Amino acid sequence: MKNIAVLMAGYSHEWEISMKSGAVITQNLDSDLYKVYPVAILKDSWHYKDAAGKCHEIDKNDFSLTINGDKVYFDCCYNTIHGTPGEDGKIQAMLELLNIPQTSCDSYQSAITFNKRDCIAILKPWNITTGNHMYLNHGDQIDAEIIARNIGLPCFVKANRSGSSLGVTKVYKTKDMDAALEIAFKIDNEIIIESFLDGVEVSVGAYQIDDEIKVLLPTEIVSENDFFDYEAKYQGKSKEITPARITDANTRVVQETTRRIYQVLKLKGLARADFIFHNGTPHFIEINTNPGMSEESIIPQQIKASGDTMKNVFTEIIENTIKHHN
Repeated sequence: MKNIAVLMAGYSHEWEISMKSGAVITQNLDSDLYKVYPVAILKDSWHYKDAAGKCHEIDKNDFSLTINGDKVYFDCCYNTIHGTPGEDGKIQAMLELLNIPQTSCDSYQSAITFNKRDCIAILKPWNITTGNHMYLNHGDQIDAEIIARNIGLPCFVKANRSGSSLGVTKVYKTKDMDAALEIAFKIDNEIIIESFLDGVEVSVGAYQIDDEIKVLLPTEIVSENDFFDYEAKYQGKSKEITPARITDANTRVVQETTRRIYQVLKLKGLARADFIFHNGTPHFIEINTNPGMSEESIIPQQIKASGDTMKNVFTEIIENTIKHHN
């Protein structure tokens, strides 16, 4: 049996969501193939908690455990940390140096995709349609009138390096811009300001096995709130419809766009791209390379709708990660 560490938690505001994702992945890994160790990566402790509730610290020198005097080394890490250090390339870089396979994309790709600004800049030359954007760093001079004139109102003010819609505000009036920026700057010192796109919001999961990029059915997101914010995502304030209520032609277009984004960015493991169909064209919003896998999350819904099981998909991803590890 292979030893698999399921990495969860992290240092960001998303750590609790990541713990839920890790629990779902742990439950759905094939117990006939794998001995599974849920590992919490927290600022003050990297540890595995056994069935008796005893914590065993990870040895950061070789990313191993010592249990009852025996060393446990991992054949693969299933990485489901949301935010830093598991989605921005830091854990990936460490595991690459230690030559331990992990299921998420590699360190360079993770750093790019975690930074919305850099990701959009890379994709634009590949004819990936996006909205209009402005960027601010903490300390920059800010003129709400110029932002409104360049981007239009309403617009979204977002933390540049964050997930789960944390630090996002929809701004309708220039007088509300400063408060929105303050919220976003609490999450990150880089801000992205994005034009509002009116249309159907969809999210599409994908993963690669050997040379085939498998694209899942799109999910349509209908938020009870003003947009798909944290409450809508995790507190039942949205309706997620899989497959999305879009035409077959639009389904094919958004799946093909997702496949191209995955390919261009050279991703690995499960990823989820978000779009808004504006004037009939899917406009790329962002991509999550360690998407939520909790019971409320979109990817588990899409796997089920495709007629597959999470156990099978996770097995495919783990075995493929080990197979192609250099």
